[in-house]
Amino acid sequence: MHRGYLATLLLASALALPLAGTGCAEHRYARVYDPYYHDYHRWGPDEDRYYTQWETEHHMEHREYAQRSPAQQKEYWDWRHGQSGHDHDHDHNKH
Repeated sequence: MHRGYLATLLLASALALPLAGTGCAEHRYARVYDPYYHDYHRWGPDEDRYYTQWETEHHMEHREYAQRSPAQQKEYWDWRHGQSGHDHDHDHNKH
């Protein structure tokens, strides 16, 4: 009897686990290292807006940041550091 209860509990937990992380998807951030300024940025909805603004101002077709050339990534960080409200993790580990 205990094995059936344990199996049911494990199955219910396994099914519920993916749902636990989906409620706050808009609040998830990724840490992105800026090798030109030697700092980290929290990449989330706000950074997405800045990145889209940069693409628009520079008349660029949308592409994911990671698909940009190193030169274009540098252009973005140069532009981004000139914007107000630019957000860092303040983790200035120099590698």
